[in-house]
Amino acid sequence: MGANNGKQYGSEGKGSSSISSDVSSSTDHTPTQAQKNVATSEESDGGDRRPCSLLATRATDLTDSDLSMRTLSTPSPALICPPNLPGFQNGRGSSTSSSSITGETVAMVHSPPPTRLTHPLIRLASRPQKEQASIERLPDHAMVQVFSFLPTNQLCRCARVCRRWYNLAWDPRLWRTIRLTGETINVDRALKVLTRRLCQDTPNVCLMLETVSVSGCRRLTDRGLYTIAQCCPELRRLEVSGCYNISNEAVFDVVSLCPNLEHLDVSGCSKVTCISLTREASIKLSPLHGKQISIRYLDMTDCFVLEDEGLHTIAAHCTQLTHLYLRRCVRLTDEGLRYLMIYCTSIKELSVSDCRFVSDFGLREIAKLESRLRYLSIAHCGRVTDVGIRYVAKYCGKLRYLNARGCEGITDHGLEYLAKNCAKLKSLDIGKCPLVSDTGLECLALNCFNLKRLSLKSCESITGQGLQIVAANCFDLQMLNVQDCEVSVEALRFVKRHCKRCVIEHTNPAFF
Repeated sequence: MGANNGKQYGSEGKGSSSISSDVSSSTDHTPTQAQKNVATSEESDGGDRRPCSLLATRATDLTDSDLSMRTLSTPSPALICPPNLPGFQNGRGSSTSSSSITGETVAMVHSPPPTRLTHPLIRLASRPQKEQASIERLPDHAMVQVFSFLPTNQLCRCARVCRRWYNLAWDPRLWRTIRLTGETINVDRALKVLTRRLCQDTPNVCLMLETVSVSGCRRLTDRGLYTIAQCCPELRRLEVSGCYNISNEAVFDVVSLCPNLEHLDVSGCSKVTCISLTREASIKLSPLHGKQISIRYLDMTDCFVLEDEGLHTIAAHCTQLTHLYLRRCVRLTDEGLRYLMIYCTSIKELSVSDCRFVSDFGLREIAKLESRLRYLSIAHCGRVTDVGIRYVAKYCGKLRYLNARGCEGITDHGLEYLAKNCAKLKSLDIGKCPLVSDTGLECLALNCFNLKRLSLKSCESITGQGLQIVAANCFDLQMLNVQDCEVSVEALRFVKRHCKRCVIEHTNPAFF
């Protein structure tokens, strides 16, 4: 009778394989407790020893196999996710049903068997197997494809499920990008652990890693960037926006040791004042890129400490720039733009919004980009007038996007010159330009037929007549902003009839 009970409970312990991570912590005590359980069974059942000995052996075997799985060096998700997030136990089998194999062995020997126990236990034991079988049927390439949609932290969690998932989760094809988010995450340690694991096949370097995005991770320091610089020579894209603890030295290390870096976003990094090679790299003149840096996209928005001298250094080293964003770099002047145009002649998109010292002389320098310039933002540059607009319109005939919001010196004359010379203009923002009236809108509508986005917010001189002329000529208009404008409901309905796809942003409660 005791032997039969032992067999029934033995099948339960083996079948409920949520085998918990606690198994590894109780391994040293399992043989001793198994022997005590055998002795107890001998006294109570009268000498039938084989079932309990076999049970103890099974418990020990399960523990050893689990130990072999637990010894894999997988980065802990706690390094990447905040500790208060819900765990991944539901995906890998909950461990709350059984604390350890040892605990189950004691219960098997001393608890009386419940009635009609066999069939329910067999059904319970088969359920986890069916659930596992449904996903285990997928071939490796399908599993890798599924894993490719997971963020970095969830991919690390999947690596802890089983040996097969571990091997698949660390497939090099899944690690071209590391993307981490969160203000409380220990990014420096996470990057160190991840790069160490990715360097196992190629010692000291991660040849597959091309993109690192840690935007908003405020705990990132120079140590984390130094880890990237040392281990990721093939890095092409780095996003560290909002990481205000990093300094110039760390950025210098990255651009010096990652010669293929093309995309750099350091917006909101208030300590960064320059982009340059380290002194050692400049002396050695690396044959990969010599004295130049291959960055093409650079975002330095909200780098308040950037000055003309720093922009001069950036331009001298980053001559291949095509996209440059300097929004709210309030210390820049026309002199900095002059340095920029000397070295960076391939710029297609440029933003100097809220740079209050930029004037018409700065726009004259920007106009030297000629037909290469497609995107220009000079919003809230209060010193810009029609003179600067004429320079840009005359030489940059292929301009597609212009944001001149808040440039109160622009009038109908500047808008007329712009419309006649930049006929391919698709997006225009002249909000808060009180001197622009229906006359300028008429000239714009008769020349820029491809216009798709137009913002006239707070333009006090605009009326419904100007809007009707725009709607009658610009059929492809998709967005129109006339908030805080004195426009009648009839004019808005006219726009809606002629521009079917247009979304109108307005403040007229009578129009809906």
